[in-house]
Amino acid sequence: MANEKKLVEAITSMDVDFAQWYTDVVKKAELIDYSSVKGCMVIKPAGYAIWENIQKELDKRFKETGVENVYMPIFIPESLLQKEKDHVEGFAPEVAWVTHGGLEPLQERMCVRPTSETLFCDFYARDIHSYRDLPRLYNQWCSVVRWEKTTRPFLRSREFLWQEGHTAHATAEEAEERTIQMLNLYADFCENVLAMPVIRGRKTDKEKFAGAEATYTIEALMHDGKALQSGTSHNFGDGFAKAFGIQFSDKDNKLKYVHQTSWGMTTRLIGAIIMVHGDDNGLVLPPAIAPTQVVIVPIQQKKEGVLDKAFELKEVLSNFRVKVDDSDKSPGWKFSESEMRGIPVRVEIGPRDIENKEAVLVRRDTHEKMTVSLAEIGEKVQELLDTIQKDMLERARKHRDQHTYTATTLEEFEKTVNEKPGFVKAMWCGCQECEDKIKELTGATSRCMPFKQEQISDKCVCCGKPATKMVYWGRAY
Repeated sequence: MANEKKLVEAITSMDVDFAQWYTDVVKKAELIDYSSVKGCMVIKPAGYAIWENIQKELDKRFKETGVENVYMPIFIPESLLQKEKDHVEGFAPEVAWVTHGGLEPLQERMCVRPTSETLFCDFYARDIHSYRDLPRLYNQWCSVVRWEKTTRPFLRSREFLWQEGHTAHATAEEAEERTIQMLNLYADFCENVLAMPVIRGRKTDKEKFAGAEATYTIEALMHDGKALQSGTSHNFGDGFAKAFGIQFSDKDNKLKYVHQTSWGMTTRLIGAIIMVHGDDNGLVLPPAIAPTQVVIVPIQQKKEGVLDKAFELKEVLSNFRVKVDDSDKSPGWKFSESEMRGIPVRVEIGPRDIENKEAVLVRRDTHEKMTVSLAEIGEKVQELLDTIQKDMLERARKHRDQHTYTATTLEEFEKTVNEKPGFVKAMWCGCQECEDKIKELTGATSRCMPFKQEQISDKCVCCGKPATKMVYWGRAY
């Protein structure tokens, strides 16, 4: 029994030290390992399988909107990066530079891509000539490098995996429509696949992407009350097009600049899943994204017929992502391990169950058990997975709503941020001075100006002047 307890005891309770709990789960669930490259992680099979499911689900949704996949080089010449002034200034502190090719110094140093706007723009300038070439709806799956000072697995690393969409349009209206369309796609994905509720809105000018006209975001609330930016969609207007000379002949034979968008999600979503749904026993994975949805644990597996029945059940449940744990570990250890890995449903089958033509189903999210007939096990497992998916979203939404507060004065705002971790809704005058002051006093940043605006008061929470927007604020990862 000591060994069976050890797996769970190795996890620090989230109420004791949330940061350590997160690290423990990431390691014990074998999602990542640390590497010899400082600030970079090894994504192990269990972690990469989650990313593959994210990639598969998102890629399908992208293609349904007409998006095609491409691939751009990993290197960007310095002269290309310099073409858009705001963009290069925004990324300068995080850029990694290549100065030599083999033993020879390069004539022009190149950066390892922190993002690919400049590469797409350089390509579009040669590829787009006529209105018939538009729109261009592209996406690439790749890794990027940003030289972060402080790193944490999945949430912030020097190299991470992501997708970056880049589109070009004939009109400003089309570009704005695509920007919002992709943000809504992200939000629906988070809620329907990751069971993670999000707030949709626009970033303030201070927080928007370097070089963008407008940045839209989805913000999620983690279990510890910190916010996590979970996906962004940017409208570039024609700023990049003018910097790179991306013009096309319109139907009236006049040369016009294209309007562009960019949008992305990253492996930090895996960190979000952990911090929204996990518990002190480890991962809790939504069925829609879980690499293994069902694990079958044979009880007294050395007894005749038990393993055979377990593998027979695997065939019956072949519509799901299912595994049989036929290792020589004790059942208790297998239970702990399946919980650590977040497998949504555990099926227990032993000699007595076989005799009674039934099995026991155990929910990972609530630990509830139910006995079901083997004749109905397929439909019962489907019902249970659907229920778990729905309940996880509702539980996360309830947690977010219970940890969303309002403030009408700066004193109330400070007190709330310090004593009640979560989102704080408060009015804002639109001045960056107030935004900066709030961050300086509380450590909270503007997360977004939600599409669904509320009139909490008519005065800015910071300066007391007339307010223009209601903003979600919070401390964030």
